Amino acid sequence: MSTNPNALWDSCLLLIKSNVSEQQFNTWFKPIMFESFNEATRTLILQVPSNFFVEYLEGNYVGLLNKVLTKYFGTGLRLNYRIMVDKTHKLTQEVEPEPVADIDKSAAKREHANKTPTVLDAAKPQDIDSQLDPRHTFANYIEGDSNKLPRSVGLSIAEHPRTTQFNPMFIYGPSGCGKTHLINAIGVRTKELYPQKRVLYVSARLFQVQYTDAVLKNCTNDFINFYQTIDMLIVDDIQEWVSATKTQETFFHIFNHLFRNGKRIILACDRPPVDLQGMSDRLLTRFSCGLIAELEKPNIQLCVDILNSKIKRDGLHIPEEVVAFIAQTANGSVRDLEGVINSLLAFSVVYNCKIDMRLAERVIKRAVKIDNEPLTMDDILDSVCNHFNVSTTAVMSRSRKRDYVVARQVSMYLAQKYTKIPASRIGKLVGGRDHSTVIHSCTQVENRLKIDKMFCSEVQSIENSFKLKR
Repeated sequence: MSTNPNALWDSCLLLIKSNVSEQQFNTWFKPIMFESFNEATRTLILQVPSNFFVEYLEGNYVGLLNKVLTKYFGTGLRLNYRIMVDKTHKLTQEVEPEPVADIDKSAAKREHANKTPTVLDAAKPQDIDSQLDPRHTFANYIEGDSNKLPRSVGLSIAEHPRTTQFNPMFIYGPSGCGKTHLINAIGVRTKELYPQKRVLYVSARLFQVQYTDAVLKNCTNDFINFYQTIDMLIVDDIQEWVSATKTQETFFHIFNHLFRNGKRIILACDRPPVDLQGMSDRLLTRFSCGLIAELEKPNIQLCVDILNSKIKRDGLHIPEEVVAFIAQTANGSVRDLEGVINSLLAFSVVYNCKIDMRLAERVIKRAVKIDNEPLTMDDILDSVCNHFNVSTTAVMSRSRKRDYVVARQVSMYLAQKYTKIPASRIGKLVGGRDHSTVIHSCTQVENRLKIDKMFCSEVQSIENSFKLKR
C-alpha cells in the first residue's frame, strides 16, 4: 500500500464511492480536495467548498469517514477542513473538528456545540438589499394588550441585536394580526441603529423558490454561503415549508450556522410550532428554544387606536361613530382596517362626498367579509355551559359557587368579544345583572388569561367550538 498521503486520500475516495450512491458521492465527496497530511501531528487537512459541507458531512457521513480514514491513515487522526471561496482567494476559514477516532462518540454533541471557526483571511461581505418595507416601523405599530409582549421584545432585540436572549424569536398569530408589520419593524429599527448589520427579510415562499433555483443551477453552496453571512435573518410565513423536506433540511443547516455564531433569527408563522405538522422535529426543537410569542387579533379598542393613527397620518376627517363602526365590523384584522380606510378615502375623493355612516356601510360590505350568521348570546351560553358542564339556569342564578361564577364570567367576556351587544344588554341576558358586573367579569377573565395557561386553553377550546356552529 502506498504511503503517499495524496494517494492514501485517493484510496479513501474509492472506498467511499463504493459505499454511497453516485449522486451522493458526486455531491458531497468529489468536490473535496486533499491539501496536506502532517505525520508528526497526525493532522489531515481537506479543502471543502463551504461551512455547510462540513456540517453536512459530519451530520450524515461521520461514521463512514471515521472508518475509511482510520483504515488508510491509522488511528489518532485529527481532521481539519479549510473553506475554499475561489481561485484568487483560496483559503478563508479553518474548521477543526474532533480527532477522527472520536468522531462517532462526539457527533451528537457537535450538533449543539457553540464553536466559532478560526478566521484566517475572511473577506468582509458587501452590504445587501434588506428587502424590508420602510413603511412598517415601530412608530406606526400601535401597542395594545394583544401585541404588548411581542412588540416590547421585538424592540429590545432591534436595539440590542448582539444579545443572545430570545433567539430565535418565533412570532405566530392569525392572518391580519400584524405579524409582517412587527418583523419588518424589528429589521427597520436594527438597520437604523446598526447600518453595518446585514439584515434580510424574506418570505418562506421566496426562500423556497431561491433554493429550488439554486439546485437547478447547481449552485446550492453559493445559496447557503450567502444566507450564512446574514446578521439578522427574518423569515415570514414559515408554515409554507410544511412537507417541503429539502427546503427544511437546507434551512436547518443555515439556522445552525447563524445560531452558533450569535446571529439573530426572527420567524413568523400562522400557528405555534407544536401545530406545524409536517415540519421536521429537529427544526421544531430549534424554533422552540428561544421565545415563542403570540400575536392575537386586536380588540375593538386597539382597532379604534389603529384607525385613529392612520386617519391622523393621512390627514383625514372621519366621525367617531364611523370609526367605532369600522372597528367593530372589521373582525380584528389590521389589513381590513387599512383597506376600509383606503376605500373610504378613494370614494370621498372620486365622488366628492363626505365620509359618514352611509358611505362606511357601503364600503364595509365590499371590503370586509361579514359573517352571515353572527353568534348570539344563546350560542355563547350553550358552548360555555357544555364546556364547564353546568346548566344555563345555574349561570343565570345568583349562586356564588365557583364553577357557576367562572362560566358566568367567561360567557360575559366572550359575548363582549364576539357580539356587538352593549355591556348593559349582556348583563340583562345573563341573569339580569348591570353593566358594571359585565365590565368586572371581563376584566377578571382578561387578567386570568395572562397568567393561567390552563384557563387560557379552556377559553380557546370554547372559541374553537364557535367555528363549528357557524
